[in-house]
Amino acid sequence: QLQLVESGGGLVQPGGSLRLSCAASGIILSINDMGWYRQAPGKQRELVAVVTSGGRINYADSVKGRFTISRDNAKKTVYLQMNSLKPEDTAVYYCNARGVRTTILAMNDYWGQGTQVTVSS
Repeated sequence: QLQLVESGGGLVQPGGSLRLSCAASGIILSINDMGWYRQAPGKQRELVAVVTSGGRINYADSVKGRFTISRDNAKKTVYLQMNSLKPEDTAVYYCNARGVRTTILAMNDYWGQGTQVTVSS
C-alpha cells in the first residue's frame, strides 16, 4: 500500500521559515510529478508548487521568491522550503504525487494526510 508521509509543519512567527518533507513509501516504479497544495479555512485547495520527474518547477505567484521546492528521486521525497512566511500562508499543506506507477499496468495519484502550518505572532 503506497503512502505519502509528511512532516515539518508547525507554528512560526511572520518572517520565519519552515521546511516540509514528504516521503513516498511502498512499491513504486516511478513518479511523474510531486508537489504541494494547501487549503486555508473556508477556501479551496490550491497549488503551491510542483516539480516534474524531469526537474521542471512551477510555483504559485503568491509564493514565488519565498518558497523553494526540491525533489530527491532516489529517496522518493519532495521538500518545500518556506521562507519569509506570512500569516496568509497559514493552511493545511498537502503533499501530492501524480502519475505514480506501482506496476506495469497501474498508475494513480496519491495525497498525503496534510500538515498544519500556522504563521502567527
